[in-house]
Amino acid sequence: MLVLASASPRRREILARFIRDFAVVPSNADERCSLSDPGGHALELARRKAREVHSLFRDATVIGVDTVVSIDGRILGKPENEGEAYEMLKTLSGSVHRVTTGYCIIHSSGEHCGRVVTEVKFRELDDELIREYIATGEPMDKAGAYGIQGLGGLFVEWIRGDYYNVVGFPIEIIWKLKELGFKVLSR
Repeated sequence: MLVLASASPRRREILARFIRDFAVVPSNADERCSLSDPGGHALELARRKAREVHSLFRDATVIGVDTVVSIDGRILGKPENEGEAYEMLKTLSGSVHRVTTGYCIIHSSGEHCGRVVTEVKFRELDDELIREYIATGEPMDKAGAYGIQGLGGLFVEWIRGDYYNVVGFPIEIIWKLKELGFKVLSR
């Protein structure tokens, strides 16, 4: 049995493109983390999520994932309000930032963990466009206050790396599942 320890509809959708049968069990793990390094932060939270759900499903393979957006080493989480969303988008405007996803797959052969980093360059954004985007509500549940797969994709000038990582579920996870014996691309 394969279990995705995430409530994210985007992660569920990406996994479903490649693997048909899996369960979704959102983690209740504590998401507060004192690690300031984006890679360490994402990896620690992914481990917590996977371990928490695995404690409920001991015979399952469990996938824990966490994605952070960072600029100049500063982590931009999910905005708590519209003002914070505005500040994040203003900070990203015209700049290159990094999207780091940590993952932890707990399998009968042990824990298989890793990190994927993608660089993203934003176009220059004016205040009016930022406010219009915030008014859509889209940025409020996303790290860095934008979704590349939605309206926020308009802001992206280029990416270097895995597009799916920016959405929150890098293809490296699918490849690792294949290496662990899961059938991918079967319908």
